Amino acid sequence: NELLLHLKTYNLYYEGQNLQLRHREEEGEFIVEGLLNISWGLRRPIRLQMQDDNQRIRPPPSSSSWHSGCNLGAHGKRASQGEKLRSVIKPSTLPDIQVTDAEPSVDGDEMDSAVDAKNLKAEQEDAPQLMRTRSDVGVRRRGNLRTPSEQRRLKRHRFSINGHFYNHKTSVFTPAYGSITNVRINSTMTTPQVLKLLLNKFKIENSAEEFALYIVHTSGEKQKLKATDYPLIARVLQGPCEQISKVFLMEKDQVEEVTYDVAQYIKFEMPVLKSFIQKLKEEEDREVKKLRRKYSVLRVMIERRLEEISEGPVTM
Repeated sequence: NELLLHLKTYNLYYEGQNLQLRHREEEGEFIVEGLLNISWGLRRPIRLQMQDDNQRIRPPPSSSSWHSGCNLGAHGKRASQGEKLRSVIKPSTLPDIQVTDAEPSVDGDEMDSAVDAKNLKAEQEDAPQLMRTRSDVGVRRRGNLRTPSEQRRLKRHRFSINGHFYNHKTSVFTPAYGSITNVRINSTMTTPQVLKLLLNKFKIENSAEEFALYIVHTSGEKQKLKATDYPLIARVLQGPCEQISKVFLMEKDQVEEVTYDVAQYIKFEMPVLKSFIQKLKEEEDREVKKLRRKYSVLRVMIERRLEEISEGPVTM
């Protein structure tokens, strides 16, 4: 019942947004599912995979064959597109680029086509040299030549980390601190499962054992989620407002947990903290003096009693 009340508050906060959570019952178990926002809090660079799973790196285009890397025999449509392009532009003037689904210009001017082809080649050299997904490879007829931004979008084969896609120059980089991503999970997934899902989403080579999830409050409190914790449940119980608390992905060996008691003093300036320390020391000294007086009195009483006991048999 408590979780359901928190869930209603959570969905009311994100009403009309894709961060709302759904719930269902499966074999008598209450399951919550939806998107979980996770902020990047890494201090060290991460490594992106060179290629996606079950995909091979595309060989560089050959100077003798301008359609190198394309299986023209297996894709009749791609071959027909190639014939159309060759009919408009001479093979000797074509740059080493991959066949695209762009149509030639209406007037058939060879100079304009050559300039467009060179621009495409420059963009391809900057883009990741990896196989594209099936949805990107298919060739479809379009009336106009695609813009450079559309060409770059089609080459993207994986999720970006805040706009950063893999390429050979920046395969090792550090995501911007505090930038947000999200993963779709459910309430039955533990912390290690969520970590593996997040790393797999962005094709990160680093082991999940290097990282941990933390709930970080604006007060400075940092609570590490255990391996047996359920991050989505923890997020719902913490409340929906990310201005109060956020879920961070951080390195295990770079972050220390901060308790609520310690977090209360983190935001203060150094002079204020020194005054707190001075007051605590004075209070400690007073308590020490009280204890010393107390035990001094007890010691005197014990010594007197021992003297009475020791003198008793002698008088008899």
